[in-house]
Amino acid sequence: MGSSGSFPIDIILFGMVAAFLVLRLRSVLGRRQGFEQRPAEPPVPADASRPIPAAAGPVIDGTAEPLRTRDLPDPSSTAGQVLMRMTGVDRNFHPARFLDGAEAAFRIIVAAFAAGDRSALRPLLSEDTFRAFDGAISAREAAGESQRTEIRAIDHATIDNADLRGTVADITVRFISDQVNITLGRDGSPVAGADAVTEITDLWTFEHDLVSPDPTWRLVAARSA
Repeated sequence: MGSSGSFPIDIILFGMVAAFLVLRLRSVLGRRQGFEQRPAEPPVPADASRPIPAAAGPVIDGTAEPLRTRDLPDPSSTAGQVLMRMTGVDRNFHPARFLDGAEAAFRIIVAAFAAGDRSALRPLLSEDTFRAFDGAISAREAAGESQRTEIRAIDHATIDNADLRGTVADITVRFISDQVNITLGRDGSPVAGADAVTEITDLWTFEHDLVSPDPTWRLVAARSA
């Protein structure tokens, strides 16, 4: 479990690690995100005092946008070899673009939870996962508390591990971010966290069937490192 000032995603998901928590990572604008891989063409083949911006995260087209420079696993490493196998299954998959989308998803989820914005969270979460987030938000509201979270910077978003079972891909991303997290009581005084920048490390695992017509990668596990 992370420090008292860290984003409590591990607390929210505690006890649900064994379950596959399906998180639908879709843009609130209904446009394609970089986290949505383009399907192959036949025959060739995250309280509240800060609302979420209308465009939650950058809109990245999987083919039109230039790739950002990313530190990717060495091709000779286990993770690197698995990523190469993924590109063999889906020719549109690219690890660097995957990381762009994962980073956008990270920002959306952290911001939406902190804002207590259920309408923004609902289309992004499975029923079970939404109930977990909703329960945490409800507990915060019942206590008269609000959460203020600011992601000042994401210093690193790197692929920590990868696995491929048939056509089902799992990728674990290590996010190292600079955040301000503070919980405020009814009177506006701090009850947890601090109004200071803290470096936080999170490990989030995303899953996707590379041959599925649904291009969405789903969050299946999250914890603080």
